Amino acid sequence: MDYDSGVHPQTAQFRFASISVADESVDRVLAATSRQVLDRLGENVDLALIFPSSHFADQAVDLGAKMRGAIGARVMIGCCSEGVIGPTHEIEDEPAVAVVAATLPGVDVRPFRISGPDSMHLARTPSSLEYYYKSAPDTRGIVMIADPFSTPVDRLLDSFNTMCEGVPIIGGLASAARQPGDNRLFMNDEVFKEGLVGVALNGPVQLDVIVSQGCRPIGPVFTVTDARENIIAALGGVAPMEQISSVLDSLEESDRELLRNGLFIGRAIDSSREALGRGDFLIRGVLGADSKTGSIAIGDLIRNGERVQFHLRDARTAREDLEMMLTPHALFGSPSGAFLFSCNGRGTHLYSEPDGDISAINSFFPGIDLAGFFCAGEIGPIGGRNFLHGHTASLALIRPSGRTI
Repeated sequence: MDYDSGVHPQTAQFRFASISVADESVDRVLAATSRQVLDRLGENVDLALIFPSSHFADQAVDLGAKMRGAIGARVMIGCCSEGVIGPTHEIEDEPAVAVVAATLPGVDVRPFRISGPDSMHLARTPSSLEYYYKSAPDTRGIVMIADPFSTPVDRLLDSFNTMCEGVPIIGGLASAARQPGDNRLFMNDEVFKEGLVGVALNGPVQLDVIVSQGCRPIGPVFTVTDARENIIAALGGVAPMEQISSVLDSLEESDRELLRNGLFIGRAIDSSREALGRGDFLIRGVLGADSKTGSIAIGDLIRNGERVQFHLRDARTAREDLEMMLTPHALFGSPSGAFLFSCNGRGTHLYSEPDGDISAINSFFPGIDLAGFFCAGEIGPIGGRNFLHGHTASLALIRPSGRTI
C-alpha cells in the first residue's frame, strides 16, 4: 500500500485533510483514509469528495457507505474515474482512491442530485431548475459531477447560468466507463449510474476558480462570416482551410510539429471586445475539413459574427498557462484546500513526466490539501459563465470569504 497526504498549517476557520491511497483493498484504503482524516479533522467533517479509480466500480456501494461512515462526513459526493489525483501525486492505470475532507464552520453545505431524465427536461426548460436544485442567495460556488452518457451537461450549464447567474460551477464528467450504465456517482450513502450529483457551498466561503486551457493562440483573430451549426464555411469571407494554410505558413517548424497534438480553435467569450488575448477564448477542437469547399467542422456550435482564433497545445504551454493563472492567487498565501478536475488527456498523456499538473500547483502551494480526478470533460467558468471544457485543468482554491483576486 502506498499513500501520500498533504500537510500544511491550516487557517483558523477552515480545516482540510487530503490523501490518496494506491491499493486494491477496500479495507486497507478505508483504514488509511480514516486514520488520516480523523487524526487531522476529528469527527466534524462537513464535506468530503471521494474519487476511487475504475477498479473499484464493482465495489462502489460497499466502498461509498463504508467511507462515509469511517470519516463521519455529513455530506459526501464523488465518482469512479480513469485516474485519481492526490495532494502530491497523480495516479494513473492502477487501483487507487483519492479523498479530500473539510471542516467548514459557518458554511451551509447542500447536496443535490438530478437524474438523467430530469436533466434532459431541465436542459429543455431552464426555468424548471428550482424543482431540482434549491438555490440560495448566498451561494458562493457549486461542485458538480456528472455521467456523460445520460446528462446533457452543456445545455444543463446553460440552465444554471440563466437561473444562478454569476455562481461559479466546477467539476467534471465521470471517466470510469466506456458505455452507459458503467459509471458510478456517489452522494452520501447512495451510488448512482446516471445523472449528476453536486453540492452547493453557501455563506462565508470563497471559491477562486482557475480554468487552465493550456493553449497558445496562433495567427490573427478572424470573424466568422458563414457558419451553420458546427460547420464554418468562411472566415473573413475566405474559406477556413485557406486561412489555416496562411497561418501555418507563418509558423516556425517547431510549432508546426505541435499539430500532431491537433489544431484547436478558440471562440471569443465576448466577441464585442476589441482586444482579445490568451484566456479570452473558449477552446474547441477542429474535428475535420472538407477539401472541396474548404470548410471545417469544430466541436461546438458557432454563429456568424463570432470572432475566433486558432490555437496550439503542448506540455510546455499547458504548464506555463497553469503557472500564469496560479501566480496572482499566490499573493494571498496558501488556500485552506482545493479540488482539481483535470482532463484524462493530460497527465502522462500530455506531460513527459508524471504529476504534471499537481507538481505545478505544489510549486505555488506546497503541501496543499487537494484531491481530484481525471475527467472525461471538465466544468468551470470562463468570462463569468460556466462551460464544459476538454483538455483543461479546472481548479477551485477554497478560502474563507473576504479575499478577492
